[in-house]
Amino acid sequence: MKNSNSLNAIASILLIIGGLNWGIIGWLNFDPIDAVFGGSIGIPRGIFFAIGLAAIYKIVVWGSHAKVGKG
Repeated sequence: MKNSNSLNAIASILLIIGGLNWGIIGWLNFDPIDAVFGGSIGIPRGIFFAIGLAAIYKIVVWGSHAKVGKG
C-alpha cells in the first residue's frame, strides 16, 4: 500500500508540474521546462514522457476506483 501511495504522490506532482507548464505556455508563450533544461534534448523529452506516464497511471487508477464505487 505504501508503494501505491508513493506512486500516486509522484504522479500527482508530475501532473501539477505539467499543468503549470502548459498554463505558463498558454499565458506567457514561454516553456519553463525547455528554458531550464533546453540545452539537452533528452531531459525535457524525458520530463514530458514522465508526465505522460503519470497521466496514464492516474487515468487507470481513477478508472479502477470508479469501478469499485459502482460495485
